[in-house]
Amino acid sequence: MNVPLFEIYNDEEDVKLVSEQIASGKFWAVGSKVTEFEDMIAEYIGTKHAITFNSGTSALHAALLAHGIGKGDEVIVPSFTFIATVNSPLFVGAKPIFVDIEEETFGLNPELVEEKITKNTKAIIPVHYGGCPCKIKALKDIAEDNDLVLIEDAAEAFGASVDGKNIGTFGDSNILSFCQNKIITTGEGGAVVTDSDEIYEKLKLIRSHGRLESGDYFSTVGLFDYIELGFNWRMSNLTATLGISQIKKADKIIEMRKNNVEYLSKRILEETDEITIPEVPQGYNHVYQLFSVLANKRDELIDYLSDNGISSKIYFDPVHKSEFYKNRLKYDDVLPVTEKMHEKTITLPMFPTLTTEQMDYMADTIGKFYK
Repeated sequence: MNVPLFEIYNDEEDVKLVSEQIASGKFWAVGSKVTEFEDMIAEYIGTKHAITFNSGTSALHAALLAHGIGKGDEVIVPSFTFIATVNSPLFVGAKPIFVDIEEETFGLNPELVEEKITKNTKAIIPVHYGGCPCKIKALKDIAEDNDLVLIEDAAEAFGASVDGKNIGTFGDSNILSFCQNKIITTGEGGAVVTDSDEIYEKLKLIRSHGRLESGDYFSTVGLFDYIELGFNWRMSNLTATLGISQIKKADKIIEMRKNNVEYLSKRILEETDEITIPEVPQGYNHVYQLFSVLANKRDELIDYLSDNGISSKIYFDPVHKSEFYKNRLKYDDVLPVTEKMHEKTITLPMFPTLTTEQMDYMADTIGKFYK
């Protein structure tokens, strides 16, 4: 049996809406579907504004620019994340400052964050690892007490919440990703959600060449002025059309994931006690974009699963240990919890259409490995 790490959830409605947009013969690049998708994102998350980008990385880069983060500033980040979280401060000339994580959620440890704040600290970028909210309430308090910008990296946590409050509503600006393995996907894509009118207007300029737009560029005869330095980071109308179809079934997708995690967790624990499945804190809604567990003999298990047709992956190799940060930028941070968790963390296949047969096979195979 072959069990991939993920499969993209799609249905006939996805194909129908995108096909209709293609058949229209116009507005493939920009158009009304982008605005419609943005309105749906803002409504779903519960923010005043949502603005789409061509990737989550572009969205994070733009958010830092919009908040005026730049040369000489320090931005607190975790190392246990995808590298884009840490690279983004470098994009704007700021310095990423690593802080260790805590073991419960794999997110930034609020107590350690406070210790790393200096006169140069301007922002905190917490990550909601794998779809599980981090200690975002405590981090929000720290940001407010120290007059710091809080930007949630919610790339993996679309639909997650803490005590009924959606992830993406705690920070000053917050980013989402719609890359292919995320909760909902447009293939590639991202967004910034915010309640700030000022930041929203800045983001519109940043994503589209610094152009002051009063209508559609391709169908308006009037001239447009360029008032800032900007980029070509727009999401296409075709991509947004797919997003509209995907977001309509977001709750269904999340429920399917959670049901599969419940079943697979039970089956794995029936087979072995060599696997630890992290408990979700009370009041936290984990959406399981990743199903990451802690495994004894992790590296040997990865090879064994691969030999038996089961994909797995290490999410994530610590950024501070990468060639670029360790040897090129000379970071020498010691992050004991990050390194401890990395040694055992393995991400197993998880997607909405994972079958009972596939999950039983995974659990049986894991059991055989440890026996």
